[in-house]
Formats: sequence, structure tokens, C-alpha cells
Amino acid sequence: MNRGTVKFFNGEKGFGFIKDENTNQEYFVHVTGLIDEIRENDEVTFDLQEGRKGLNAVNVKRA
Repeated sequence: MNRGTVKFFNGEKGFGFIKDENTNQEYFVHVTGLIDEIRENDEVTFDLQEGRKGLNAVNVKRA
């Protein structure tokens, strides 16, 4: 499980990006990958799963 911060999330469009606290890499997150509701600057934990355009954050929960 990875930890990071929600850098951007658009609730109307249902997607955003999470920045990994260890690697500073950003991962795409879609509303279908959320367990909890998230907002920008929330601390979260997440798993990574291969998506159509690279790794996506899934199983996203507020930390």
C-alpha cells in the first residue's frame, strides 16, 4: 500500500491525481477507484493497478 496526497480531484468529472509521498510520482485516480470520498490535499493510501495509459491509483482511502 502506498501513501500520498491528492494533488487534484474534480468531483464533477470524477478523476484526479495523487502524488506518491515516497517517489513524488503522480498517479491518475478515477472515481471508480475510490473507497472514501477525497478532496484536494487529503492524505490517502492507495494501491496501484495497470490502466490503459499507465499505473492508476485504486482502493484509495483517506489516511
